[in-house]
Amino acid sequence: MVPRILIVDDENDFIELLQYKLAGHGYELIVANDGVHALSQARTQKPNLILLDILLPDLDGLSVCEILRRQPGTKKIPVIFMSALTGDITKRTATMHAEDFFTKPLDLARLEKRIGELLNLVPLAT
Repeated sequence: MVPRILIVDDENDFIELLQYKLAGHGYELIVANDGVHALSQARTQKPNLILLDILLPDLDGLSVCEILRRQPGTKKIPVIFMSALTGDITKRTATMHAEDFFTKPLDLARLEKRIGELLNLVPLAT
């Protein structure tokens, strides 16, 4: 089975960059541009991992993640937050609900490695 990744961000250029970088790894990529659409995609498409921006129109990424964690069908999907917000409170809050937090601009090589770890495609670092 091909791993499915949901990319949630309201910046189309950023989504295109992630699609370009991740497509070469053979992932199936799904996109949502806002929080409501992200919830719908997560429920219907059942991604193996979600890359989630915090600042989104209509419903922020933290709220999206909290809703996903309360629903049986989505509560175990690994989430990686991506945000230009760099405050310690934001990072602590985000990592309470998600597996990781990446500050924009992203270290794409590190992100690709972390995705592989969470999808059990590469051995975890010791």
